[in-house]
Amino acid sequence: MREFFKNLYYNTNFGRKLIHPFLLIRNTILPEEVLLKNRFKRMLGYKLNLINPKTYNEKLQWLKLNDRSDLHVKCADKYLVREHIKEKIGEKYLIPLIYETKNPDLIQPENLPSYPIIIKTNHDSGGVKIIWDKNKVDWTKLRKKLKKNLKYKYAGGKVEWQYENIEPRLVIEKVLIDETGNIPSDFKIHCMNGKPIFVQVDIDRSKNHKRNLYDLNWKLIPCKWRYKNGGPVKRPSALNKMLEIAEKLAEDFICVRVDLYTVMGEIYFGELTFHSESGFAKFNPENWDYEFGKHLRLPISTD
Repeated sequence: MREFFKNLYYNTNFGRKLIHPFLLIRNTILPEEVLLKNRFKRMLGYKLNLINPKTYNEKLQWLKLNDRSDLHVKCADKYLVREHIKEKIGEKYLIPLIYETKNPDLIQPENLPSYPIIIKTNHDSGGVKIIWDKNKVDWTKLRKKLKKNLKYKYAGGKVEWQYENIEPRLVIEKVLIDETGNIPSDFKIHCMNGKPIFVQVDIDRSKNHKRNLYDLNWKLIPCKWRYKNGGPVKRPSALNKMLEIAEKLAEDFICVRVDLYTVMGEIYFGELTFHSESGFAKFNPENWDYEFGKHLRLPISTD
């Protein structure tokens, strides 16, 4: 029965409209800790220990409940984080901003550049639309979709509280294009207690999503995290500089993932993420959940 409703919710518009209101009510009524424990056991297959967390995923759940600040909210906001990045490492690392607004009706094609752009919401992990040619877009249809995106609440039963505190808006940026004419891969640098620990590279996300994890010497880590491994990824020539930038941005947080792009010798900031995969993605083999957990020190006593 659970699989039936899961398929209905995720694979049909009718199911989402029918079930989503009940999920919102559930998420409002149940305590956050209960929501996390139920989802954690369902997704990962073992009980969540918040008293003495050992695994990376357990510690991410602990951080959701106990590590909260206004800076988390600001840096989860894909618009306001630009101000933080400018102050911390400099404006040159920011992807060029074209426009921002809370009203999709104000987005008019005649006021947009002719080169490719990306329109995204600032308060969730989706809500992204790439415009390759503004003259081939049904803008009435797109504005309708953007209005729905602005109303979408991402946090839900995952208890990613920071997104609930962001004032939704639309951000329009220039699309980064590499020397091959494609959108470049972003290098997701996972930092714990202010230090880079490993690098995540997602491959072919639009067709057959794969994922590799590398240590700081660019040696492939022998594990799968939610997705199967892909082919070898060349070590970025600017890796050392990227790690330096990530460490600078990580110094304000216990745990953060710093996403960076490198395009034609230049480094650009992507986003900051505080609870990767929301702390609900399996490692295979599962001992890597514990191995990465060893690197993350929480401000609690486990004696």
